[in-house]
Amino acid sequence: MRRIATAVAAASTMTLSLAACGTLGVAGDGSEASPTKGNDITVGLLLPETANTRYDKFDYPIIKNKVQELTDKQGKVVYLNADADAAKQASQLQKMIDDQVDVILLDAVDAHAIADGVQKAKDAGIPVIAYDRLAEGPIDAYVSFDNELVGEVQGRTLLEAMGGTDVDSADKIVMMNGSPTDPNAKQFKAGALSELNGTVTIAKSYDTKDWKPENAQANMAQAIRSIGSNNIKGVYSANDGMAGGIIKALKAAGVTELPPITGQDAELDAVQRILTGEQYMSVYKSYPQEAESAAEMAVAKVQGRDIQFDSLTQDQVDSPTHKDIPALLVPVVALTKNNIEETVLADGIYQLSEICTTRYKAACLAAGLDK
Repeated sequence: MRRIATAVAAASTMTLSLAACGTLGVAGDGSEASPTKGNDITVGLLLPETANTRYDKFDYPIIKNKVQELTDKQGKVVYLNADADAAKQASQLQKMIDDQVDVILLDAVDAHAIADGVQKAKDAGIPVIAYDRLAEGPIDAYVSFDNELVGEVQGRTLLEAMGGTDVDSADKIVMMNGSPTDPNAKQFKAGALSELNGTVTIAKSYDTKDWKPENAQANMAQAIRSIGSNNIKGVYSANDGMAGGIIKALKAAGVTELPPITGQDAELDAVQRILTGEQYMSVYKSYPQEAESAAEMAVAKVQGRDIQFDSLTQDQVDSPTHKDIPALLVPVVALTKNNIEETVLADGIYQLSEICTTRYKAACLAAGLDK
């Protein structure tokens, strides 16, 4: 993926801000929307799976509420989830085309396989905005996070947890990457490798089918048998769900002092694991900002508000099939025990009472999170 953006890291939270440069250009034949629609619009939302709780808990309701806000409660969102089944998502996309929705927000299960469906939508005059994952085909725009920077933040923070400048290049780590059908996973991996290669020894690396925690657990069990639990000094996990599976495998092998383990998505379980020290970090991505921006892009596209649409898409990316796709890349933050209050609590992702349940009360108090 090509980025036209500048990353600025703030030392305390590792917040990465992105500013665009260059000339914007909208990909695809349907880039110049005609202002023929009012507020009575239908947004089709296709999300990829349910293993990650964020889609049902955050993305869908935030997009739905924002569309209603932007359309004086006249617009609606039709939501379908593919449950990690690419064929099912293709059928769902075809249904939305048949139902003549006005615009589609697509988070692809398989970015390559969905390209024909994206072309069908384009042929039907329906704009498609790739959401969270960069789908192939003639998409009109893309909204997500800077995925290589996500991987860089994960890799950099893992090295810091392992000793920073004192890390021994002979120290062995395991890499638990995401699904090979998800283009984001490839970018996370590339970003992480840019930090890890040559600094530590990557003893085992796995591409984890469907991002499933149970698959990560099985992979980790195999890595432990091969490397030996005492020889694993750190684990790169591409997301929080897999981190949970990794921790189960380590505990099943009798490991009591867990190595630093990364994650992504700031899931509630992961935040609590970070408080207790079972997981070292996660990557917090502002789902409200991503989801609300996607809703704004969809409504602006349908209503022909080109100036607003262009202002929302000041980055550019390339997919394997199209170049110079207008994009919005949202900042990311390395979430550790030290900045829970400034991230997920400040943004209202969780309430303090959700995090600091009875089981985690002592850990919360130790971290300065008082009820």
